[in-house]
Amino acid sequence: QVQLVESGGGLVQPGGSLRLSCAASRRTVSSYTMGWFRQAPGKEREFVAAIYESWSGHTLYADSVKGRFTTSRDNAKNTVYLQMINLKPEDTAVYLCAAKPPGSGGADYTAHAYDYWGQGTQVTVSS
Repeated sequence: QVQLVESGGGLVQPGGSLRLSCAASRRTVSSYTMGWFRQAPGKEREFVAAIYESWSGHTLYADSVKGRFTTSRDNAKNTVYLQMINLKPEDTAVYLCAAKPPGSGGADYTAHAYDYWGQGTQVTVSS
């Protein structure tokens, strides 16, 4: 079992920045694909970004956040980050991190591919 805890959300003005953190309960981040998703009220859960196993170093982003969001990992701290800049009101949502074990199926941009989820952290972009 893997526990994930997100932090770093809050209220920010349009154009502002936030950095979200996702702390894992075990040495998960180095071998798992770690994903970020978001869910706004009344909307489906939406893929934001993913970072693959450490050896690959690859990342994947939704078109809506490319160039503004960056995901990274710190294996020593079992933590994954989502740096968000130039935030827009449409980025308002609960942001969740998720972990996908190595070798498991499913596209990395789909929620059902991930086995473990955090509780989420609220990000509100408003003036």
